[in-house]
Amino acid sequence: MPERVLFTPSALELPWGQQILSRVQALDLPVEELPRDRLTGLRGEDDRETYAIAKRTLAVVVAPPSHFKLSPIPPSADWQFHLAEGCPAHCQYCYLAGSLQGPPVIRAYANLPQILENLAAYERPGQATSYEVSCYTDPLGIEHLTGSLAECIRYFGTRPDARLRWVSKFDGVNHLLDLPHNGHTRCRVSVNAAPISQRLEGGTASVAKRLQALRQLALPRSQGGGGYPIGLVIAPIMPIDDWQTHYSELFDAIESAIDFDCNLTFELISHRFTPGSKDVLLSWYPNTSLDLDESTRSVKRNKFGGTKYVYEAEMMKTLRRFFEQEIARRFPQAEVLYWT
Repeated sequence: MPERVLFTPSALELPWGQQILSRVQALDLPVEELPRDRLTGLRGEDDRETYAIAKRTLAVVVAPPSHFKLSPIPPSADWQFHLAEGCPAHCQYCYLAGSLQGPPVIRAYANLPQILENLAAYERPGQATSYEVSCYTDPLGIEHLTGSLAECIRYFGTRPDARLRWVSKFDGVNHLLDLPHNGHTRCRVSVNAAPISQRLEGGTASVAKRLQALRQLALPRSQGGGGYPIGLVIAPIMPIDDWQTHYSELFDAIESAIDFDCNLTFELISHRFTPGSKDVLLSWYPNTSLDLDESTRSVKRNKFGGTKYVYEAEMMKTLRRFFEQEIARRFPQAEVLYWT
């Protein structure tokens, strides 16, 4: 629950902005109507205080025109779009660090219907075009405030050639179970070994609760579930002390929760960071135990000249072999979409 909810004038002019306002007011949260379409007053005396202020704030704004030109997002999906930016969780390895401009305030978009209408221009008739909506936010973490994820699922249920993908570290899925998704939305949860999730994923649901939520989403409607295609994103994979044991225990928990046949995928993402994200993360979490030692990593450069620190090649091979073998042994019907 945010401590402040800000609305820009343009957001309040839109029907979806009014819908979000009604939800926020029903939760008895303090609302501030801003005098103009600009967010101010979000900076503290230092980066740490700015982070704390921003993370406690939800701003309902209008997505800018640039958001209507979609970007590809391989290997996750064909395209990405955004119902919000920013996340209420406190993951000390946060992928958004260095990606978003300014304080990490959570921005929810009041022009969601226009954002959804724009997606049709990117569809390929007769082929399933996939869209990722979790690149810059955790949509389930703010769903009680916005209702935007449910609206996306309803929309994609009406599009025969479009597929929606979202991922979360939260567990509030009950209101999604009865939606007319028509199998066009894949619901995923992000999970990790216990020492990582317990130490580095503040403000999230426990892995056990995430897995139970995923179970509910996957169970057939006849058994009280949602009947969705589902997925597990294991990320960020780290070779911590005794990592094989800890990740084996994670797979035990997944097997226990998903103990029935269903449409299941896995996505495997090893930990990596950039010089910019390291600086931001250390300003947010100065006492973190996250391993950000460049000397133990390989340097990976992209086509734009950017630098990323990844695990050494032999360690990557060892990690990948373990995960792919465990999945093949335990979940022979599941598909591993990618390793990165």
